[in-house]
Amino acid sequence: MRKGARTREEILGQSVALASALGLEGLSIGPLATRLGMSKSGLFAHFGSKEELQLATLQRAQERFEKVVFRPALAAPRGIPRLRALLERWLAWADDPGCPGGCVILGATAEYDDRPGPLRETLAAAQRRLRQAIARAFEIAIEERQLRRDTDPRQVAFEMFAIVLAAHHDRRLLGDAEAQRHAVTAFERLLAQYAPRASGTDAASGAASGAQPDLFPPIETPR
Repeated sequence: MRKGARTREEILGQSVALASALGLEGLSIGPLATRLGMSKSGLFAHFGSKEELQLATLQRAQERFEKVVFRPALAAPRGIPRLRALLERWLAWADDPGCPGGCVILGATAEYDDRPGPLRETLAAAQRRLRQAIARAFEIAIEERQLRRDTDPRQVAFEMFAIVLAAHHDRRLLGDAEAQRHAVTAFERLLAQYAPRASGTDAASGAASGAQPDLFPPIETPR
C-alpha cells in the first residue's frame, strides 16, 4: 500500500472513531487533523470538504459493519443457524472497539433521516440493502423448511431489525447489561412463532449446503 493510501486508511479509522462519539455532523477536518497530528492542508489533500470526509467516514463504517457482522455470519449453515449467527454478531456490534462511542450508522440515521442530500441518500440506500439481505436470509430459512411457507420474509426482517435496534438502545443509552439476553429471548420467540407445524409439509428438514449470495454489493456514493 502506498503512503497516500496508508494515510487515508489511518484518517478514516480515526474519523470513524471520532464520528461514533460526535456524530457525523460533529465531524470536521480541524478536530480530526488535531487528533491525527496533521495539518488541515494535509487532510484537505485527501478530503476536499467536510461533506466528502463525512461520506467517506459513513462508507467506512458501513464496510466495517459488513466485515465484522454480516460476512462472518455467512459462514454459518444456511437458514436459522445463519440468522442466529447474524443476531449474535449484530448485538456484539454495540460494543465494537472501532466505534467506541456507539454505532456511526445508527447515529447517522437520527441525524439525517429528514435531511435531503448525499449523506441521507447513501445511508438510506445501504439500509435498504441491509433490510433486503436480512429478508433474503429469512427466505433461505423458508426454503430449507425451517420456517413456515406462509412466513413473510419482509415482516420477520422488520421484526428482527426492531429487536436489534431496541437492544442497542438499551445497551448504549440505558447501560442495560441484560439487553442482549432480552434480544435473544425476543428473537427465539420470533422464530418459534413462525416454526413449521409438526404435522404439515413445512416440517423442518436438514439444511442443504449451497453458494452464499452476495448480500452486500459495493456501496456507491451518489453524485
